[in-house]
Amino acid sequence: MRQATIQRKTKETDIKLTLHLDGTGKHLISTGVGFLDHMLTAWAVHGLFDLDVQAVGDLHIDAHHTIEDVGLVLGRAFGQALGDKRGITRTGWALLPMDETLAQVAIDFSGRPYCVFQAQFSAPALGIFPTSLVQHFFESFATTAQATLHAHILHGRDDHHKAEALFKGLAKACAMAAQLDPRRLDVPSSKGVL
Repeated sequence: MRQATIQRKTKETDIKLTLHLDGTGKHLISTGVGFLDHMLTAWAVHGLFDLDVQAVGDLHIDAHHTIEDVGLVLGRAFGQALGDKRGITRTGWALLPMDETLAQVAIDFSGRPYCVFQAQFSAPALGIFPTSLVQHFFESFATTAQATLHAHILHGRDDHHKAEALFKGLAKACAMAAQLDPRRLDVPSSKGVL
């Protein structure tokens, strides 16, 4: 089974995360940041990933460390669950509408971490989730998943819709990239390695 369990404990956060790539969207998520829980739920459901995240962070300071570290742990778990990447599609993309918002997300599990993120938010926060940390979450995920990630809001007004469309788009793109192609017997690279 393509799965991973990651535990990460620092002086700022204590996180245990279990991910099954070939799931049904089952999820159990508790981070103490309501909007992050909502986004991770959307990610699991729309990617059909089974996800269990239990995180305790220094929310008496702010939500930054919790959001960043969950992104780092989720990316690491995804990369670990892909294993040697033999037989995967490798790249995935989504054009995700949500009411007035349209998000575009593309990912390549290339082994080369890079993130291009283009989205503007009007509100400073969604609940206690600072909107500036949507980009930081995507960057953290790309870094530890060893993926090239592009995420763009093509148009939209509502910040909740923008963030949610990006997370759902990430889910769809990750699911496509992680799919196994029965015709591919090796890693999807002309170099022979990823």
